[in-house]
Amino acid sequence: MAVQARKTYRKLSPEMLYDEVRDLLGRHGLKIEDNRLQTYSVPSGATQSRVVAEIATADNTACGNVHIVGSAGGDARMTLDLDEATVSAESIDGLKTDIDFMLGGYEVRW
Repeated sequence: MAVQARKTYRKLSPEMLYDEVRDLLGRHGLKIEDNRLQTYSVPSGATQSRVVAEIATADNTACGNVHIVGSAGGDARMTLDLDEATVSAESIDGLKTDIDFMLGGYEVRW
């Protein structure tokens, strides 16, 4: 079963969000195994970014993924999926706590 975190951030670039999540994953023994960064143009001339990355444990076992989409207006949305069978509940809770602490000031609360 997968644990999912879904977040929306204001005034935060998708690149910074990706870098912060990547570093926080590392603090909990996880790493980005493979990623794709794509940039799209929009009619206004601005660009939107999209990052899709696979997450693995230190022994290279696939355990989840992260998707980040940035808008031309400066918002970023993220979904983070982690497999509970592979990643400990302590690591998942610690990661969520770290993400909330580091990025909570940017988060849009619905």
